[in-house]
Amino acid sequence: MAEPPLVLTRPAAQVPAWRDALQALGVPVRAWPLIAIGPAPDPRAVLRAWQALPGARAAFFASPNAVAAFMAARPAGLGWPDDCWAACVGPGSAAALRDAGVPASRIVSPPEDAGRFDSEALWPQLALAAPWLGARVLLVRGEGGREWLADRWREAGATVQAWSVYTRHCPVPDGHERQLLQTWMHEQPPPLWLLSSSEAVEHWHHVEGAALPPLPTLATHPRIAAAARAAGLTVTEVAPTVGAVAEAWRRHVAHLPLPQGARAAP
Repeated sequence: MAEPPLVLTRPAAQVPAWRDALQALGVPVRAWPLIAIGPAPDPRAVLRAWQALPGARAAFFASPNAVAAFMAARPAGLGWPDDCWAACVGPGSAAALRDAGVPASRIVSPPEDAGRFDSEALWPQLALAAPWLGARVLLVRGEGGREWLADRWREAGATVQAWSVYTRHCPVPDGHERQLLQTWMHEQPPPLWLLSSSEAVEHWHHVEGAALPPLPTLATHPRIAAAARAAGLTVTEVAPTVGAVAEAWRRHVAHLPLPQGARAAP
């Protein structure tokens, strides 16, 4: 019996790092992004965010996409301020910040062995990083987004400025892609899908011309798992790390029923 592939649904720019790391652990990987990334709703906003950076005590980056969009608009010759924290919730965003030249000593994020990577895990680290009364902080994110972290900062006495530096939307597959997806849907055993965003769950039933059935899925956060279950999907919650995802895929493969007529190994 062929092993089912793991389908990554992250935005396309985030797929290669996860694909390479998972394949190195023996996991067959495919990609079907359920979120597409577009430009900022107001392109001038990204430059204004850079202009607001000097004097800010921290800038929070909601995702690697936020880092990429922000750093792409960096004014010539301008580096990261020495007295500004760069905050993020996950290892991918932290790596993107380091790659963009932000000193590791100025990056605040949950530890790499944290059980989850979200604003709730980040806030205790931020609470220790600085007094926030009277501080100014920036939220660098996609259009919209959660307000939980902004509310914590406001409660601590900070002034929060939010900047939308990219947009998210449901991808529109072309004819070849829709045909490819339908082929996947008839494979036995079916692919295992990795959901890394609640928004990806929202897009699950809206992929143009290729609505996805309730296939087995992994979800990397309780909120994502809850949204997936509400959408009728069969979900296993998993820590948002390559190692944990690879192990969850192995457990999934081990529990697959044998093909009709096959015999278990003695």
